[in-house]
Amino acid sequence: MTPSRRYLLISPCRDEAQYLRRTLDSVAAQSVPPALWIVVDDGSSDETPAILDDYAKQLPYLRVLRRADRGGRKVGPGVIEAFYAGLETVRLEGFDYLCKLDMDLDLPAHYFELLMQRMEGDPRVGTTSGKPWFVHPQTGALEPEVCGDEMSVGMTKFYRVACFREIGGFVREVMWDGIDCHRCRMLGWIAESLDTETLRFIHLRPQGASHKGIWTGRLRKGFGQYFMGTSPLYQVAVAVYHLPAYPALIGSTAMLWGYLRSWLKGLPRYDDIEFRRFLRAYQHACLRLGKRAATARINAERAQIWQASHPLPDPR
Repeated sequence: MTPSRRYLLISPCRDEAQYLRRTLDSVAAQSVPPALWIVVDDGSSDETPAILDDYAKQLPYLRVLRRADRGGRKVGPGVIEAFYAGLETVRLEGFDYLCKLDMDLDLPAHYFELLMQRMEGDPRVGTTSGKPWFVHPQTGALEPEVCGDEMSVGMTKFYRVACFREIGGFVREVMWDGIDCHRCRMLGWIAESLDTETLRFIHLRPQGASHKGIWTGRLRKGFGQYFMGTSPLYQVAVAVYHLPAYPALIGSTAMLWGYLRSWLKGLPRYDDIEFRRFLRAYQHACLRLGKRAATARINAERAQIWQASHPLPDPR
C-alpha cells in the first residue's frame, strides 16, 4: 500500500520581499507538492503582500493569512506565535507531516519527497531536514552553515505529526528549535538533519544574522541557550568550537556574552526540570564521547521508551 504523504507547510513571514519569490518558486517546483501551504504574513510593510497575492492565484494549495502589524519583528516567540496563528486554522489530523518553513530559502526539487522517504524508512524518525548552505558575503562561494546532525534545522522543521503532538509542539521562546529536538530524544524519537547533496538547500539570509545585525543575532542565541538550560561548560566548549565560523571570533564572543548576561540578570529558564537534567546529561556526554557517539548512545538507550508507546504492526 502506498503510504500517505499529505504534508502541511506553515510559513511565518514579515517583510521578505527580497527573498520571497525564490522560496515560492522552489516550493512550486517540488516533485511532491504540499497538501496545503499556509503563509502567515505577520504585518509586512514591503511588497510581501502583493507577491503573495500573485502566487496565491497560481498555486491552488497556497493560502495566505494576514496579521496586523505589531510594530516590529519579534524574533523567536513572535515567529512561533505567527506559526500557531496558521496552525490553528486547520485540523492537524488531516495531515501526515508538518513543516515550519521559512521564506528565505531555495529548496531542491525533490526536497520534501526525500524527507518523507526517509521517515517512511524509519518510523522512529520524528523530525528531519536537509542542511543549509549560504553564499559567503566576501568570497561569494557557497559554504555550509554550522548545524549538528542531531537537530532538524529551524528554517525547515519537518515533523511527523504524531511526534509533533507528543512533544507538545514548539515552545514560544527563542530556543524553540533546540528544545523540540531534545524533547524528541527524551521520548525516544530520533531528531536529525541529513548532509546529503540532494537535500542541501540555500539559506538566503545567513543563520543568526539578525535584522539588527549579526552581533544582536548571536546575543539572542546565547540567551536562548541559557533559557533552554544549557550547561555552562558546554556553552563555553561550543563557543570555542565555533570561533572560526563566520563571523570569526565575533559570533562566539556574542554568544558567550548573551549567555553570561542572562545568567547575571537571573532571567527565567525553561520551566521543566526533568528536561533540563536530561539536556545537561546529554551535553556532558557529548563533551566526553563526542556528539555523534553520545547521540547514538542516547538514541539506543531511549529506543525502549519509544517502542513501549509505539508498538510496530504485526507483519503477518
